[in-house]
Amino acid sequence: MKTFAVSLLWFLVGFASASCFAATPEPYSATHKPPLHGRHWMAITGKPLGAMAGARTFERGGNAIDAACAMLAVVCTMYDDVSWGGETQALIYDPRAKKVVGINACGVAPTGATPEFFKKLPQIRTNRLHHPPAEGPLAAITPGNPGGLMVMLAEFGTLSLKDVLAPAMQMADGYPIEAELVAKIERHAEKLRKWPYSELAFFPHRGATNLPPRPGEIWRQPDLLATLQKLVDAEAQALQAGKDRKAAILAAYDRFYKGDIAEEFCRGSREQGGLHTPADLSNWRVKIEEPVHTTYKGIEVFKLTHWTQGPVMLQALNLLENVDLQPMGYNSARYIHGVYQAMNLAYADRDFYYGDPDFPPEEPIAGLLSKDYARERFKLIDWKKNNPDLRPGDPYPFQAGVNPFMRLLTNWSNLKTNRDGGAKPEQDRAQLGADFRAGTTSIQAADENGWVISVTPSGGWQPACVAGRTGVGMSQRMQSFVLDTAENPYNVVAPGKRPRVTLTPSLALTNGRPFLCFSVQGGDTQDQNLLQFFLNVVEFGLSVQEACEAANFTSYQMRASFGEHKAEPGRITLNAEVPSWVRRELRRMGYTLDFAPKTSGPITAIYLDQPHGTLWGGASNHGEDYGIGW
Repeated sequence: MKTFAVSLLWFLVGFASASCFAATPEPYSATHKPPLHGRHWMAITGKPLGAMAGARTFERGGNAIDAACAMLAVVCTMYDDVSWGGETQALIYDPRAKKVVGINACGVAPTGATPEFFKKLPQIRTNRLHHPPAEGPLAAITPGNPGGLMVMLAEFGTLSLKDVLAPAMQMADGYPIEAELVAKIERHAEKLRKWPYSELAFFPHRGATNLPPRPGEIWRQPDLLATLQKLVDAEAQALQAGKDRKAAILAAYDRFYKGDIAEEFCRGSREQGGLHTPADLSNWRVKIEEPVHTTYKGIEVFKLTHWTQGPVMLQALNLLENVDLQPMGYNSARYIHGVYQAMNLAYADRDFYYGDPDFPPEEPIAGLLSKDYARERFKLIDWKKNNPDLRPGDPYPFQAGVNPFMRLLTNWSNLKTNRDGGAKPEQDRAQLGADFRAGTTSIQAADENGWVISVTPSGGWQPACVAGRTGVGMSQRMQSFVLDTAENPYNVVAPGKRPRVTLTPSLALTNGRPFLCFSVQGGDTQDQNLLQFFLNVVEFGLSVQEACEAANFTSYQMRASFGEHKAEPGRITLNAEVPSWVRRELRRMGYTLDFAPKTSGPITAIYLDQPHGTLWGGASNHGEDYGIGW
């Protein structure tokens, strides 16, 4: 009897424990990838070979900025949905100054890129589009990745350009091409073959077959290798002439933007119908700038300012600070609804008010980031149902100003973006989802000396139009502009202007020191995923790896920055494991649901463990993101 009683007791204890674990949200279970641990450094990016380049750079004695630049060079060479002709944006924590600085290496619209020019194009007129083309030479702004890399390296790194570019140059000389890139080349083969220099780069098998490389085949990019060698040669010549390290790197910068590389880039662009002139490249500058930030329950969160979508996450945090999220429960119907509504309010402001701060009109960023403004906007949330027509607010009174565009706001609505007015076929829904998730890569690095960097480079993804014999795939970022003031008076295309980009690196500080370094690929979903990642860590206590893999949801109620700039109010993508009772409640609130097995981003992140002085790395199980720590 005693034995039976003891057995029964253990059964009941086990049953209670099992019940508790069954009720625990999925993110608290074991992760698919192990967390990374490091004492000295951490390097994470979108490809294993990219992470290895970061690790090799650290082993050479480089700091986190050197490592990030090496990773950037490799992922551009691998076309990890980014190429050398794309754009770079970064946040850097400088331990010398004990401050966060922003890197603005987004290119600009070239000479002749006006609304009137684009509206005359047959494809724009025929399809009644309100934005520049999405592909080809007319979609390209000036290249930003080379300049961003060299300025970051010169200002904040320690190694030479030759050392940092060495892994990328080895790969340009030949590396085993991955199946993912081969599949993209095959999928876009018809478009790529229309551009002669793209055909030359991506279809090395000449003759009757004219096939792309096979997975595992050694793929060589001799034109790109020659371009990178020219940069290294320019640095070497400057050093031989007695210039210091920084000046020598900037001599390579000048060769790219003012010398023979710039000339060939522009020639190749214009030969294929582009607009770029040598003056467009020589007049462009990388900007080192002040980021914007807010506080959430005492944590400082930093983003690049409103030429990116980054402040939208800060606005959402300001809104959500007005409600206690943790008692709602991770991914409960009420939690999902509240965060969805806050995101939509913030993104509506993004869609109307964000643009290049160097061009008029001046964006009302102070009002948009005001806590008082957030409190007023928070009152618009209906906790019983979705509001499909949440519109931009008026932040001007919160910075002692008067809104010059109130007339435009009266007619502005995301319900009007689907101009066909009818029910969307399944392929249109799939296309909108693809537009929202237009991919790129992300880079995180940190070291024991306090350097921390978050980078979200992009542009020049497949199908990439290569500019002449430079081997440089051109950007497609022009499509993020609009052509009509009524759409967004702050983001109308103009020569020399930066488009408002989706790219959004992130840093969070506690006690004045870095706490989280995180970013993600995926177009308009980026700050949606990053907001949920941050809340998963801060509100629900997830580890960095758990938060990177956690099930996020996606709203489509904001305007896509790509494709046809459509929105689909009320649509939400949930993780396939969301339980039936949550699904039923969300449908009752007016949502249209679809599901995906992986919804984490994919996010990459570093948690800086201040009490122990160590580094934790996380990389989502969503894609090929990979990290190495030591």
